[in-house]
Amino acid sequence: MKSYVLTITCDSKRGIVAAITSYLADLGCNIVDSSQFDDLETGLFFMRLTFHSENGVSGEEIKAGFDTVAKPFDMQYRFHDSDERMKVLLMVSRFGHCLNDLLYRWKIGALPIDIVGVVSNHFDYQKVVVNHDIPFHHIPVTKANKPQAEARIMEVVEQTGTELIVLARYMQILSDQMCQKMSGKIINIHHSFLPSFKGANPYKQAYQRGVKLIGATAHYVTADLDEGPIIEQDVARITHAQSADDYVSIGRDVESQVLARAVHAHIHHRTFLNGNKTIVFPPSPGSYKSERMG
Repeated sequence: MKSYVLTITCDSKRGIVAAITSYLADLGCNIVDSSQFDDLETGLFFMRLTFHSENGVSGEEIKAGFDTVAKPFDMQYRFHDSDERMKVLLMVSRFGHCLNDLLYRWKIGALPIDIVGVVSNHFDYQKVVVNHDIPFHHIPVTKANKPQAEARIMEVVEQTGTELIVLARYMQILSDQMCQKMSGKIINIHHSFLPSFKGANPYKQAYQRGVKLIGATAHYVTADLDEGPIIEQDVARITHAQSADDYVSIGRDVESQVLARAVHAHIHHRTFLNGNKTIVFPPSPGSYKSERMG
């Protein structure tokens, strides 16, 4: 049996769910997971369905007839083949904890993606990447060559068919043009001390102020630095007995887990942009086990 995911966004109206489920049932499809949300503030409706085609009807046939369902509700929709892995480009600078975590999850199958390459403005993790048989792209960035460097990154994106960019502690600011072109397709991770502790050594600053919670935020990248729609967050408690180095270690663990969960949600089509916010549906039964490995 082929498995598909259907994602839908439209204005909230009566009869949407009935129209969708009736259409799939008439084609002999079995819905195995369904999540929906009505945003009362914006009047928008969001839905994610996982279903099996049980009588040999192809994905193309299912898609071809769905427009008759979508048009009356002015739906924005997409069908996704559950067997197809999303093509992901990782980007990193000199902190490798998130990169190593993502590579490990990918290697053991907990993160079912196709890593098409790793971009870095340094050589620190070239050997690690090459040892995983993944293409490594060294693209140095300076104030003088930033437009050229970003153009080279976009060449890699286009040549590899990248569908998602993950900034695994990539410490360069992307241009407004790139953020707009890849809107909803770039995920970043950072500590949650912002805006209180900016600049170098934020964990040391937090230690000096006696912070009792260390957190991390994963979000979609927009032109507003570190202010994009939030996908995932988490925190860890700290006590007075822990050192500045403990803060760093704990912070890196939280960052790695939060980023992995955000990527997992995106590749399974569980995230929906909703203005400055996101709708993130819970894991479906088929993906829950791998997500809990975090």
